[in-house]
Amino acid sequence: MHRTHTCGELRADHEGQLVTLSGWVQRTRDLGGMTFVDLRDRYGLTQLAFNMDSNETLCLQARKLGREFVVKVTGKVLIRESKNAQMSTGDIEIEVTDLEILNASKTPPFTIEDNTDGGDDLRMKYRYLDLRRKPVQQNLMLRHKLSIETRKYLDSVEFIEVETPYLIKSTPEGARDFVVPSRMNPGQFYALPQSPQTFKQLLMVSGYDRYYQIVKCFRDEDLRADRQPEFTQIDCEMAFVEQEDILNTFEGMVRHLFKVVLDTTVPEFPRITYDEAMARYGSDKPDVRFGMEFVDFGAVAQGKGFGVFDSAEAVVGIVAPGCAEYSRKQLDGLTEWVKRPQIGAKGLVYCKVNADGTFKSSVDKFFDAEAQAAWAAHAQAKPGDLIIMLSGDLDRVRKQLNEVRLHMGEALGLRDPKNFRPLWVMDFPLLEWDEATERYHAMHHPFTSPKPEHMDLIDTDPGAVRANAYDMVVNGVEIGGGSIRIHDKAIQARMFDLLGFSPEEAEAQFGFLMNAFEYGAPPHGGLALGFDRLCSLFGGSDSIRDFIAFPKNNSGRDVMIDAPSPIHDEQFTELHLQSTAPRTTES
Repeated sequence: MHRTHTCGELRADHEGQLVTLSGWVQRTRDLGGMTFVDLRDRYGLTQLAFNMDSNETLCLQARKLGREFVVKVTGKVLIRESKNAQMSTGDIEIEVTDLEILNASKTPPFTIEDNTDGGDDLRMKYRYLDLRRKPVQQNLMLRHKLSIETRKYLDSVEFIEVETPYLIKSTPEGARDFVVPSRMNPGQFYALPQSPQTFKQLLMVSGYDRYYQIVKCFRDEDLRADRQPEFTQIDCEMAFVEQEDILNTFEGMVRHLFKVVLDTTVPEFPRITYDEAMARYGSDKPDVRFGMEFVDFGAVAQGKGFGVFDSAEAVVGIVAPGCAEYSRKQLDGLTEWVKRPQIGAKGLVYCKVNADGTFKSSVDKFFDAEAQAAWAAHAQAKPGDLIIMLSGDLDRVRKQLNEVRLHMGEALGLRDPKNFRPLWVMDFPLLEWDEATERYHAMHHPFTSPKPEHMDLIDTDPGAVRANAYDMVVNGVEIGGGSIRIHDKAIQARMFDLLGFSPEEAEAQFGFLMNAFEYGAPPHGGLALGFDRLCSLFGGSDSIRDFIAFPKNNSGRDVMIDAPSPIHDEQFTELHLQSTAPRTTES
């Protein structure tokens, strides 16, 4: 056999046993009369000892081992003279009596260590080597454990996993589809699913009242640290439920995951409306680990003769605790920071609430100490605090001030990744008006139900309708979201009409779902959680790529296998396509 034990398994109570290990050479150390080799597999490290006096040939052979050689050794477990408390196997070593090289290795392009010298591009090109590093292995083990515990929880509350198709119909809503040409149906295309949305609704019509799937989804969109062209969702749907049933079920699931995976107890999730989130934090995914909630300064700052404020739709600010000691250089730096294109503000107004009771602002010539004292009282700012204010269009100012708030929270050390503060954001607008296309778009998707009390507004004031929708947010990251779905054909048809679909277009795109609603569709709803985002949250990382075995880069490329890539001329012919890009004619 290749091994009797793993490289992370042996302890002092194995002393004297004859064992066989296999793995990769992490490093070798030649100390003259002794040679030591650290052997690694995914379970850990074990030190191998070769003694020149007892077996010179074996010791010389060990000295020729290079990094990442794959070897098999047999030997006796001994207690180490110099124990290593940093290793789980640090009490023992193997006195090797037999060494077999299973495969030699080229020198790796970067060190296979916790702290490697390889950059992102190099490690992605040799991802199979990067995957040997302990931090990456721990990330994938965390992902595995989250997957297992998710399935355990959902199985315990009567959900069943059902696989849905990957080759489906392209639809015009949402992000861009990845499309797949059909060889057997010339000129026609499948799409890869952005979500199994319509299929899970059909499963509810079919009577499978509790469905889930840990499923790959695909979106052809610009990439960021928390986006990949292919990503994984915990996709769920329930029938004969109301919103409260869904919130309780999946809040329970996430609290279960925190407890069993991180041994962390999180309290019941607070709930705030979309409008409240925007007014208090300027974001529909607020980070509530710290305060600095928005203050509307309009009543105490406008109408005082300062044109920048008086001409603005809104004057909104935050109070940064303990920041009145900021220097002029720091304040100028913050001002330049908000002027960056990513933020887009023209500047900011600040007011120091000094410890001695005085005030100092960037607009002293427009507002005297009494006016500034009114600001401080209105914002409940204390001595030593700094007031930061922005003005302009309400929606834009809220978005800009949200970025300032997060920036200040980071600067003050208030965004501890180990402090988990989840919440539900609810009652989103059902529709968003798009000036460019002059029509409404679904804020979530076309199958989201209006809140029952807003049903009458669909015909009179569609923009005021609130959706029976909810997002789960943790530490300023949208982990997932969902809604109660429309299950009535007439309401669904009206929704398509509001979104600009003609009856013919709606029938062509979604006729299968509309027809299913005529055969006894139950009330139903669900949600999808971003599994990759959940993994990165639990792992304390901002990037989901760290928790995906073979991720794409920011250009959507897999640099390891060099994909996407050209295809052969014969494939274009078979697929009835004409190429506008370079092709390969190699066999």
